[in-house]
Amino acid sequence: MPSPRNMAPIMQVKFGSYPVLVGSSVEMAKTILKTHDVIFSGRPKTAAGKYTTYNYSDITWSPYGPYWRQARKMCLMELFSAKRLESYEYIRVEELRALLKALNKSNGRPINLKDHLADVSLNVISRMVLGKKYTVKSSENEKEIVTPTEFKEMLDELFLLNGVLDIGDSIPWIAFLDLQGYIKRMKTLSKKFDRFMEHVLDEHEARRKEDKNWEPKDMVDVLLQLASDPNLEVKLERHGVKAFSQVLYMF
Repeated sequence: MPSPRNMAPIMQVKFGSYPVLVGSSVEMAKTILKTHDVIFSGRPKTAAGKYTTYNYSDITWSPYGPYWRQARKMCLMELFSAKRLESYEYIRVEELRALLKALNKSNGRPINLKDHLADVSLNVISRMVLGKKYTVKSSENEKEIVTPTEFKEMLDELFLLNGVLDIGDSIPWIAFLDLQGYIKRMKTLSKKFDRFMEHVLDEHEARRKEDKNWEPKDMVDVLLQLASDPNLEVKLERHGVKAFSQVLYMF
């Protein structure tokens, strides 16, 4: 294998059926990422983007263009603004206290701290995005759309499938064979998440109609409010709200 010193500043290799440019110098990186950033700003369309994010409807997989620019603006100005994040401070405080309380109850017994910290992180994100925790069992009177175990399994599968290397992405003419079984898993996961997200959106919309003094309390509320804004350059459809809500867990 040639040393970095002997490598050309730009090379072409082939990933399956697709040619890929490789910039291997600082100057070439600046040229690609700064001078010609718009040309190289798009991402290739993959099976994960198609099947797990409502046909590339989130900011992660959507192609560069008006929709992506609007999505970026929504994230910066609405979803992750300093004011919005500050408004969720009470959630972080409450979940941290719940963690300390749980650790105190261990009474010196060995515990797996990693699991506790993962639960705290997931609880905070779940409450910020969806308005409540789905990692704990609901009360007897509340209808449970997914169990805590199912919710965690869905998220684990979402993370995994968005990071796999599917052969069909590199060699499209054999994609229909689904040699690794990933596409089948993506379709199954998509159905589960869609059922879950429809339930979440229905709950939020019902609460919005019932409350005369309604104000957005979580990120799904914000997205639904934006979806009803007639001044958006590109209309945010219902599947777009679901796609954004879903990908926010991954942030």
